[in-house]
Amino acid sequence: MARILVGVTGGIAAYKACTLVRLLVRAPHDVYPIVTEAAARFVAPETFFALARTTPRRDAYPHLERADLLVVAPLTANTLARLAHGLADDVLTEAALAHDGPVVVAPAMNVRMWQHAATQANAEILRQRGVVFVGPAEGELAEGEVGPGRMAEPEEIAEVVARELAGASPRASSSLAGRRVLVSAGGTREQLDAVRFLGNRSSGSMGVAVAEEARRRGAEVTLLAANLAVPVPTGVTVVETPTAADIEREALARADADVVIMAAAVADYRPAAPETAKRAKDGSSWTVELTPTTDVLAALGANRTDRQVLVGFAAESAGNGLERAREKKVAKSADLIVFNDIGRSDIGFDTAENEVVLVSNGAEQHIAKAPKRRIAAAVLDEVERIMATR
Repeated sequence: MARILVGVTGGIAAYKACTLVRLLVRAPHDVYPIVTEAAARFVAPETFFALARTTPRRDAYPHLERADLLVVAPLTANTLARLAHGLADDVLTEAALAHDGPVVVAPAMNVRMWQHAATQANAEILRQRGVVFVGPAEGELAEGEVGPGRMAEPEEIAEVVARELAGASPRASSSLAGRRVLVSAGGTREQLDAVRFLGNRSSGSMGVAVAEEARRRGAEVTLLAANLAVPVPTGVTVVETPTAADIEREALARADADVVIMAAAVADYRPAAPETAKRAKDGSSWTVELTPTTDVLAALGANRTDRQVLVGFAAESAGNGLERAREKKVAKSADLIVFNDIGRSDIGFDTAENEVVLVSNGAEQHIAKAPKRRIAAAVLDEVERIMATR
């Protein structure tokens, strides 16, 4: 049983923290809530203390409460900034300064606030200090806008808390420790003219989750980033690859990695003759000839090393999608294909969750709907299993 401080800041997502406290108590852990005045306008502090099965401390030093881990959920933009710059103007930020163990935070705010350069800079400061971020998830926000800004689900936060409390043991025991892992993520954009492009809906969240999990297991990770809409994890080498040609060049240049995981949505076609200037709208139709791009996964499969593990993703619609994934594994000489059904609106694109089938040599494993972080862990578990057979 661990001693956990749960900080709750002022946002509509404060109600989700009730479920988080309940999950941590059931784990079981000794939980002490720290509820800011702003959070109390959404959920009464008494609710959190009742769920934590404890009572508020009456001494003058609640911010000096000793704990094994501090989790802040939801984390507003304002509190994120104060944590980044060491301000201590309420009990929660005082507790954060006095805390010397792991810190897990779950941001929740408007999408434009999250994407603002100041917020991203503050988040990077905290990441550099070892603070673990969970989310924010993508989806519809309280004010009606859509994008990254939703607080991660309590179950995902509780899972990360459990992982952090476990300490370095997963890293030490992982067969990925010290291995070179190449991951691609995001969606490529192919130029139509000076301002328009052909693209897709991939945010890169699945590939980034894989890269983050590989880094956590001790791998040396290089991330090929194709127009990401989500932050990259700290501790990985990022190479910008906005087009299919960029991914082809950078992936083949690093084709000797121990593990290659191609999670990016790479364009199958590009305009044959993109225009260098903006095409003016004149009322006439516009016919564009498309030419195939290089099949990067097939090229990697044709030149792979004997001990390398090669992983591809198959985003297909229901029906014969799984069969196409099986065929893709053989055609690309891959060890593992991760199939997900893009016909569903509750997983994959524009969501924080996924549901996949892992198609490997002689076996298929269904991974039920779960946060993408958990899907990434399942993919790397299978990669490690494959590595053990080599």
